[in-house]
Amino acid sequence: MQKLNFPSFEFRFKNTKNKLAIFDIIRKKFIQLTPEEWVRQHVVHDLIYNKNYPEQLINVEKVIKINDLIKRYDVVVFKPNGTILLLIECKAPQIKISQNTFDQIARYNLLLQADLLYITNGLNHYYCQMDFELEQYHFLPELPLYILKP
Repeated sequence: MQKLNFPSFEFRFKNTKNKLAIFDIIRKKFIQLTPEEWVRQHVVHDLIYNKNYPEQLINVEKVIKINDLIKRYDVVVFKPNGTILLLIECKAPQIKISQNTFDQIARYNLLLQADLLYITNGLNHYYCQMDFELEQYHFLPELPLYILKP
């Protein structure tokens, strides 16, 4: 798999029926290793091991319904109260991050109402803070560390 713009992590792999799989520590199972999954697993490991986001608050690849369409988000991080802190959209490394990618995560966020947005293809990372009052987002230089506020 391609080297990504993340620190190095230890991953578990297995080969079944000539298909390589990677162990997802959130879903607790092996997932077929695609370029997008490679990015997603790096994101999850980075959240937990470098940014201090609690593993139990992270959710991966769940179905949501937007305007009667079935969609699937990549990663969310919940707050302890159950609202969403962070919505993450992962693309394969060969996919360029475009305005369409930002539009996609913005559509998802109309429903999910996350405070922070994170878009990555594993090579380029974009972080945004939502301003719901002005209905816009502001770019951040990096993803904030997880700090539990009372």
